[in-house]
Amino acid sequence: VVERRFNLLKQWRGLATRYDKLAIVYRSAVVLHAAITWTTALSDTP
Repeated sequence: VVERRFNLLKQWRGLATRYDKLAIVYRSAVVLHAAITWTTALSDTP
């Protein structure tokens, strides 16, 4: 399950290209995408 989530994160264009030079900006993008994925998964469950 964890490996699948990492693969989904890596497929996101903003994270895959790694335009951000600062680690804090990259981490913020990871957290943002994780939150989006989490809320999407919660809305799919009945």
